[in-house]
Amino acid sequence: MDVYNLHERHLPVAPGQVGALLDSLAAGSDDLLWPRGDWPPMRLDRPLAVGARGGHGPVRYTVEEYVPGHHVRFRFRAPRGFDGFHEFTVHPTPSGGTALRHLLAMRGRGPARLTWPLAFRTLHDALLEDCLDRAERVLTGTVAAPARWGRRTRLLRRLFGTPGRATTGRAPVGQG
Repeated sequence: MDVYNLHERHLPVAPGQVGALLDSLAAGSDDLLWPRGDWPPMRLDRPLAVGARGGHGPVRYTVEEYVPGHHVRFRFRAPRGFDGFHEFTVHPTPSGGTALRHLLAMRGRGPARLTWPLAFRTLHDALLEDCLDRAERVLTGTVAAPARWGRRTRLLRRLFGTPGRATTGRAPVGQG
């Protein structure tokens, strides 16, 4: 099973500002990108650099590529059957703004053929939209169209004991 999962947010700011968010990943309370109040925190065994190992929740990875301010790629080590990577990239746009992209590309093998479509995809999509909301809020002071958690997302989070929303002002709607 091949998976190509892309999330993108266009931001009306310079690439350097978005790159600074990217560079703050896994820096604890100084992390400006990861939605740490609502999801398991991203932790690395050292500052963001090639070779750093860590993850979030049951997902484990190693930093495979890192170009400060532009690109970071994480190679999966777990869960079992996740053969691939996920990455954040910063792209200038013709309008003078910036696109922040997250790509997950993998070949699901063994148990991942079930766990990705049944649970991980839904949670991954919700986490990434929350991450992009956080980037937009940090850079612009607001979020034009905040992400919403659907019923499936809320159910899976309850089943797996994932922490709840840090704020209650975002009523979930639709399918997760």
